[in-house]
Order: sequence, then structure tokens, then C-alpha cells
Amino acid sequence: MAARTVAIGLAGLGRIGRMHAENIARRCRSATLAAVYDLAPDAARATGERYGVPWTTSYDELLERCDAVAVATPTGTHAELVTAAARAGRPVFCEKPIAGDRAATLGVLDAVVQAGVVLQVGFHRRFDPDWVSVAERRAELGEVTFFRGSLWDMTPPEPAFIAGSGGFFTDVAVHELDVARWLVGEIVEVSAHGVAHDPAFAAIGDIDTAVVVLKFASGGLGVIDIGRGSRYGYESSTELVGTLATARVETPRAVEWRTPGQASHGLPRDFVERYPAAYVEELDAFARCVRDGTPPRCTGLDALAAFDLAVAADRSWRTGRPVAVKPVPTGDGVIYDIEER
Repeated sequence: MAARTVAIGLAGLGRIGRMHAENIARRCRSATLAAVYDLAPDAARATGERYGVPWTTSYDELLERCDAVAVATPTGTHAELVTAAARAGRPVFCEKPIAGDRAATLGVLDAVVQAGVVLQVGFHRRFDPDWVSVAERRAELGEVTFFRGSLWDMTPPEPAFIAGSGGFFTDVAVHELDVARWLVGEIVEVSAHGVAHDPAFAAIGDIDTAVVVLKFASGGLGVIDIGRGSRYGYESSTELVGTLATARVETPRAVEWRTPGQASHGLPRDFVERYPAAYVEELDAFARCVRDGTPPRCTGLDALAAFDLAVAADRSWRTGRPVAVKPVPTGDGVIYDIEER
């Protein structure tokens, strides 16, 4: 007998939300699209009619129509919506970050624990086949002595998005910081240098290019380079240098053309083109957690850890000094203490 599917209500129908709607409705095997919600009636109606599901501008109504919720609304609304879903007894998938500050994040995690529901955070790299294959063969590397991560958008986002994104490190660097923890281990020091080449970023006190240096508890080192505008394409890669082997995950090359003295190949334009399988699998995995009672691959504590490390990177950039961080084990994961000086 076929396993049941989980009816997911989708909140937020911007770029990411519309992608999630397509995946849940047409590509996920363990989930179905129950209903969609957005404060903009036209967006809600158009998506609902496209997939033949109920649409609403009432979040309470969305919660009534689903088994679980996927939150893909703007960052500033995440904490309120995740908390409301948890109190209604609905498991939640939430795009990163959970909230714009640490206190609000802790409040959300407490609400989730009190309600006893599943919370999975949208660190899609943990579900990409290339990165998962490295994680599964991690022992073959031996001791990882060096980590390198690169993440570059092709073109900068609109100024309106930048202002509400939470800042460069919490919006962009969290993915690389999560991958570093996942594949190498806990981090004990963060140093960051950043600049704003685009006046639009400088005008709001943000940056568009940075280098982050990590020291791991194991003794290994890490370097992350991140930027808002490569101009040539979307860049996302990871390298792990071990005492026994090295593993690299590069931007995939579909077709390469070779002509005299030259080789060329296409590049993805954005994260949607680079991670189609990962975005399907993360929601399928969330549905299986809800259905089968298994723990999520990336939890609220993982999101909090990446957020804390991003805060440390931001502080290092602003002060010009390394920031010591201390991973403190808990019963369910790790919480970071950041030096206060």
C-alpha cells in the first residue's frame, strides 16, 4: 500500500514561494499542496488557480486547511508565522533565517519545543546530491585540515530586498557556515573582512563582498569567499582537504564546447537553476519527517548556530578583530557562546 502524503500549506508566494509551490504540487512524492497563502490577493489567487488548490489571505485559514506548513514569507515575518503554526500543532518548514535576531529565534525554538512539533530549516545544500555524497563518504577524507567555500550571486538583488534581508552575513554567509559545521565540525573562531563596491549597499551600511576565515575545534582552517555579484553566473562550490583525500563540489557543467584554443560551458544564473533536486528533496524530506516521525536533517538549533556564526562574522567585520566562539553541547545539538568584547 502506498504511503500517505502530507498536505502542506504554503505561506508566501514570492520567488522562493512560487518555486516551492511548483515542487510540492508536481514533484514531491511524499507531499501534496493543500492551500496557499499570501497577503497579496492577486498572488494568492493566481497560484491557487494554477494548481487547483484553495487560496487565502488569512494565515489562520491556511493552518486549518493543512497537515503542515512551509513558510517562505519575508524574513521579518518568519518568527510570528512559525510560532503560530507550532501553537496550532502544525509541523513547520521555514526558510532561513528563523528570525532577524537571536532573542526572537530562541522564542521560536521554545514555542516549537513546547508544542512538540517538527521544525526543519531551509538549508537546501544538505539535500543536494553532490554535497550529500561528500557527507556520506566523509570518513574517506581522514582528518579535514582545510575547508573552502564560495558563494556568489550572478547579479545583486534589488535594494528593497537588501534592506529587509537581515544583512550580508545572516542572509548569504549562513549557507556556507552551515555547510562548514555539517562537513567539518564545530567552529571556535571567526574573522571577516568585507567591502561594499556597490553604492546601494554602502548606503544602508551593508557590504557586497567578503572573506571569512574559520578556525575549527579540530584544528582545521576554513576560508569562505562570498559576493553579491560575480556577473558571470551563479557560483557555489566547496572543497575539503583531508589527510587521506580531497573532495570538491563545483558548479556542474552540463555541456562543454571545445574550439581551437578555447573551452566554454554554461553556468547556472541563480540558485534555482543550480539546486533543482535539492529544493524538491528538502520538502520531500520534511514531509517524511512529519509522516514517519523521523528527526529533520537540519533543525532549529542548526539554524541558530549558523545565525550566531554569521553574527560573529558581522562583528569581526565591524570591529576588525577575530571573534572567539564557543560551541556548547546540549541534549539536542550545539548552542554557540560569542565573546562579548
